[in-house]
Amino acid sequence: MRLLIGRPLLQIRTVINNKHSATGANERIYYIRYYKTGKTIEEKAGRQHQDQMTPARADRAKLTIARLWEAFYDAKQENKSIRDDRNCWGNYLLKDFGNKLPDQICTTDIDKLRHKLQDRGLAPGTVKQGLVLLKRILNFGTKRGLCQPINPAQLYFEMPKINNIKTKDLTAKQLSNLMTAIANEPDRSAASIMLMALYTGMRRGEIFKLEWNHIDFERGFILLRAPKGGLDQRIPLNNSARKVLEIQKSRSGKTDYVFPGKTNGPITDVRAPFIRIRKNAGLPKDFRPMHGLRHVFASTLASSEKVDLYTLQKLLTHRTPAMVQRYAHLRDDAMQRTGEVVGDMYQQMQKKAG
Repeated sequence: MRLLIGRPLLQIRTVINNKHSATGANERIYYIRYYKTGKTIEEKAGRQHQDQMTPARADRAKLTIARLWEAFYDAKQENKSIRDDRNCWGNYLLKDFGNKLPDQICTTDIDKLRHKLQDRGLAPGTVKQGLVLLKRILNFGTKRGLCQPINPAQLYFEMPKINNIKTKDLTAKQLSNLMTAIANEPDRSAASIMLMALYTGMRRGEIFKLEWNHIDFERGFILLRAPKGGLDQRIPLNNSARKVLEIQKSRSGKTDYVFPGKTNGPITDVRAPFIRIRKNAGLPKDFRPMHGLRHVFASTLASSEKVDLYTLQKLLTHRTPAMVQRYAHLRDDAMQRTGEVVGDMYQQMQKKAG
């Protein structure tokens, strides 16, 4: 369209062959071109998605949940949890929901899925993971204009109750047995990995992917790259962990990774030596070494009377205080023991005076 008002000239130009950066959908972009002070100026006036989702177009598209999952998977490749999401989709959702359309799902289907996963003996957290993933896929489709919004009156997700307030404490005897089993373990790299978890509280993946250039021996810090999907964090390198790393450095040779695998990449499988250590220590079968030792680290500090919960949160690299509240009772117990000291002292003073 051209509008001539003497001069300047106003012209509206349209570019059709454009792809939306997020969805890949075709879109129409409008530009305005006009003259000002002898110069031609062009500005973007607006855009319109050629396949912008409307009820009629959504009805024509008829994307199944499987198609929505494919789009979701492609868009979430940067997420660290995408592998878990893929396994969850294949194991728990694909068979029952892959060929369904979003508007065909109702609350009864969600309830059936929850009961089915529970009947398989899956942990409440795993059941919740499946339900949450399905909800995320549907929300993704809505936000990207691939399906109609979920009607809360039609589709309600009842989540299983989860009680994760477990600190995996070890008794003094169990801890002593564990240290003996670690000392006698022939796979010294696996033994050192367990010691690092016990001395630093680092997560399994953080230890496995730890590189030598992440360790500042001079200043006494360990750099954790994006722990749990967050920002880079630093944790202190205590003397016990330093000794473990110094021995490991003499053992690992010239590699980038502190605990290298068979192909000079990070180590990936220590299941066999971990099971052997657990058995030799006489620990329960449900004790998960890496997860459990991280909790032992946290519990020990919380009950030491020397570390507050905020500092504990930073050491564990939790983004919010909520995750360390499970250790609050240990801190309270320590304070109560401290409170009893004054009473004992008064009694001793009375005995001496009497």
